[in-house]
Amino acid sequence: MLTRLTPRFLPKVWGSTHLEPWYRDAREKIGEVWFEDVSNLPLLIKFLFTTEPLSVQVHPEGKTEMWHILAADPGAKIAAGFREPITEQRLRASALSGEIEQLLEWFEARPGDTFFIPAGTVHAIGAGLALCEIQQHSDITYRLFDYGRPRELHLDQGVRVSRLGPHAARQSAREGVLVSCPYFITERIRLDGGHRCEAVKSGQTVILLEGEAEVGPAVLRAGEAWHTSLPESLDLRGRATLLRTYTP
Repeated sequence: MLTRLTPRFLPKVWGSTHLEPWYRDAREKIGEVWFEDVSNLPLLIKFLFTTEPLSVQVHPEGKTEMWHILAADPGAKIAAGFREPITEQRLRASALSGEIEQLLEWFEARPGDTFFIPAGTVHAIGAGLALCEIQQHSDITYRLFDYGRPRELHLDQGVRVSRLGPHAARQSAREGVLVSCPYFITERIRLDGGHRCEAVKSGQTVILLEGEAEVGPAVLRAGEAWHTSLPESLDLRGRATLLRTYTP
């Protein structure tokens, strides 16, 4: 049985008051929307909204993630990996000086783009983006550079876990499987009529990006995530664009 996950809205200094068409616009800057209220969710799913760049950061093992771009201002970018191999010493020095921005590989981000960020990949999300993030169920983040904001940095931990070379973050734009890794598989489905999501032993989560879909009596709308922990197939009907994600 599908259960609608409850969105939790988290204010962030880099967030946005403009959340439409997924949610009503907010009075304060919302940076993240977490989908919760089901125990033992295998994956952590968020929507992110940015008007300023996030910190340059890295995650340790246990937090591999992906981003699917929902909306992007002209020129919006994300960063993942370095333009060329660097040393730990240069990583530390560049984080302190701010040069790290220039050392990173920046990718233009457009609606429909997908980026894969394995644990250990130094990365950053720029301003002017709305995206869906799917990740292992951990939220450990080591900040390396934070644009002068008065927040703690984690240079020792971050340098220790960082991969020090380039990373091909951009995934091929297509319908079907966007990312397949040992921790999760995510598919993009454009629904125009009917579609069956076959049963998965670990259960599955469906995230509506636009339009509406029906599964039995449940009506799924844009900005919602629905989860089943049962190994059951889902017969979708309607017109919508959605992500389906599950653990292998």
